Amino acid sequence: MSSNEHDIEANKAVARRYFEEFVNDRRLDVLEEIVATDAADETRVGPGGTGTREDFRQHAQWVWENVKDLRISVTDLVAEGDRVIVFWTIEGVHAGNIFGVPASGRPFTGRSISTLTVRDGQVVRYTVLPDRLGIIQQLVDTHL
Repeated sequence: MSSNEHDIEANKAVARRYFEEFVNDRRLDVLEEIVATDAADETRVGPGGTGTREDFRQHAQWVWENVKDLRISVTDLVAEGDRVIVFWTIEGVHAGNIFGVPASGRPFTGRSISTLTVRDGQVVRYTVLPDRLGIIQQLVDTHL
């Protein structure tokens, strides 16, 4: 395996740990290990914004509070250079405001695609494109 291939596999491992150990297992110690102190979570700071590791913790805290029985499943990872594209599925019960929809208590499943930029074994930038419409359709009462 070449050095570049090794770096790509290492970056994919960091991305997988982000979802499986940090988000699923709620391990804040993993956040400190795999996210740079000055990393930008674009869900909190906007595209191209600057941020801190605290933004990542707040984003996860929001998910943990609004989705009961949360389970994230990484379905595919594609990487090149310092970027990892993660295809993942979220499952849980709607327990708080999500995309403007108040808690319904309904179970839902959604697919998302995240981009993580990894340097020196740590995430330095994160963004996500969730299937908002697909999730909202599961959360709202369509039998009005």
